Amino acid sequence: MIIDHLNQTIQLKICYFGPALSGKTTTLKSLFKHFGKEDSVLSIESSIRRTLFFDYGTITFENKQWRLKIHIYSTTGQDFYIITRPATLQGIDGIIFVADSQQEVFYRNLTSWNELCNYFEDLIIILPKVIAFNKQDLPDKFSPTLFLENINSFKFKNFKTKKTVALHGYGVVESFEELIQLMLKKIYNSQIVSIFD
Repeated sequence: MIIDHLNQTIQLKICYFGPALSGKTTTLKSLFKHFGKEDSVLSIESSIRRTLFFDYGTITFENKQWRLKIHIYSTTGQDFYIITRPATLQGIDGIIFVADSQQEVFYRNLTSWNELCNYFEDLIIILPKVIAFNKQDLPDKFSPTLFLENINSFKFKNFKTKKTVALHGYGVVESFEELIQLMLKKIYNSQIVSIFD
C-alpha cells in the first residue's frame, strides 16, 4: 500500500491466486471487461495461451478527496513457473483465491491454498482475502463448506467467500468489491487516512 497525502492518492496491489486452470486469467479479464478496460490487460503468455508469468492491469476510482489506484495481478498456475509466484505476490494488500470447484481437482485446490499460506505464514490470517469458488456452472462440484473445513477457515480474519462463473462474469465483480471493502476497512481501522467519507 502506498498512501500519497500530497496528491491524495492511495495505491493498492491485489492478486488472483489459485491452481492451474482454475480461471484466474478469465476472472481478471472478466473484471476488466466490466469496467470497459479489457484492452488494457497485459499478459505474458506461452504459445498455448497459458499465463507464463502474470497478467496485469490497473483500475482507478476517485471521489472529491481521494484517488484509489488498484494494481491487479494474476499469478501463473503452472508449477513449471512456480518460481515466479513469490515475486508476483510481493507487497500485495489483498488476494482473491480462485478455486476450481470441480470435484476431481479438490485436492489441487488444497495444495495451492497451502502453498499460498506458506508464502505469507502468520500474515495470511489477517491479510484481506476472498475465496472465489469458480466454475459453478459445471456439474460434479465439491461443497465449499468441505473446502473451508479442510483449511480451518475459522482461524482467518478479513475473509469472505463467493461463488463465481468467470466465463460469464457471474460473481466476479462482487468478489472484487468484497475484497476492496475488506482492504479499505483495514486502512480505515488503522486510522492511516479517513478514506471516501
